[in-house]
Formats: sequence, C-alpha cells, structure tokens
Amino acid sequence: MPRVTLHIGGFKRRGYGSTEAGGISRMISQEECTHIGSAGRVSENVEVKIVDQVTSKPLPAGQQGELWVRGPSIMTGYVGDDEANATTFDSEGWLKTGDLCYIDQDGFLFIVDRLKELIKYKAYQVPPAELELVLQSLPEIVDAAVMPYPHEEAGQIPMALVVKQSGSKLTEAEVMYNVAKQVAPYKKIRKVVFVDSIPKSPSGKILRRELVNHLRICELSRL
Repeated sequence: MPRVTLHIGGFKRRGYGSTEAGGISRMISQEECTHIGSAGRVSENVEVKIVDQVTSKPLPAGQQGELWVRGPSIMTGYVGDDEANATTFDSEGWLKTGDLCYIDQDGFLFIVDRLKELIKYKAYQVPPAELELVLQSLPEIVDAAVMPYPHEEAGQIPMALVVKQSGSKLTEAEVMYNVAKQVAPYKKIRKVVFVDSIPKSPSGKILRRELVNHLRICELSRL
C-alpha cells in the first residue's frame, strides 16, 4: 500500500492509504509531524488493528503484525473474484493490508514492510526495509537494498546490495559487523555485494522484483 509524503509549511506530512481502503492515516498538526518515520494517526471513520500473522489474534501497542482495516471507505470486494475476496477479507469484513506495521502508545502508525517481502530466516521473519535504514545510516554507504539469498540450512539469509561512497575501502566484513551491532542476531546481514546502483522507481521506491536481475547485470559488467 502506498505512503505519501507532502512538504507543507516546512514539515514533512505523511499519509497512508490505498485504492482498496482509501485514506487510512494522516498527519495534521506540526506536533504530529515530529514523529519521525510515522505515517500519522488513524483517520476518522476507520477502524484498524494489528494482528499476529499466523494466529490473526490482535496484538497490543508496540508489537509488529499485519495491519487490518475496516470502515465505510473500505471497498466491499473484488467483482467476480471469490478467491481474492476470501484471501483479502475475514468473515467480519476486515481488509488484510499485507503490511507489517505497529502502533505506538500515542496512536501513531508505523509501517515496517510488506509481508510478502519479508526474508524467512529459519523460524524468523526479517524486514528488508529495517536493515536498509541501518545500512543507509552508515557513513561510507550511499545507498543499499536488502534481499533474500537462498541458504541450505536457514532457508534464506539477508543479503545486502551496497553502493559505497567514491573512493571508499569499505569491506564486506565491516558492513556486516556494523549492522550486527545494531540489530537482533537473526536480523544480521550475512552476505554483502557491492554494486554501482540500486534499481528504483521515479518516486525513489526500491524495485525489489528487479534486484536479482540488477545484481546479475552488475556482476557481468565487472567481468
């Protein structure tokens, strides 16, 4: 689901919504805009809940799970597609967004990642976007993307595609070490490939479906 950022009065005002659900959250005041990384508070006439991805049981504030929404602005279903409706809605009319989110104690919504993009490391789910923020905060890294890499024992491991600053001598080991200091053990980057660029849309969103082909092209260009 898309997030929208507007620059109004010197502040970044964010909103979150979709074609299926309309506007789900938004920021209004300057005070709300100071909640960095948030998509704002839930809009009027919209019900939301965060549920466990496996059990579908509601989760308390601060815990990550799938965001479900319900309200008059939510679509009633896909015409003639019973299979899609059964997957998208529960029996009480909640729309399953497919987004991994959490709501803090103050009612601000935070979007972590898309569930279908999570890396399955052993019994854990690793959000690529979380690791990308850590990587992009490192001083010698210009840009980065994280993708799953097949692993016989773990199933998948997080692999980082990293764009270094010009002239940087940053090594794979240094990248993995610096990330490991900031994340839980199961979220550690376990493979690093240095590339010249990250494929992105005109709006700046990482084109995850193109990462594998982009990596192959970068590797071939070095031969």
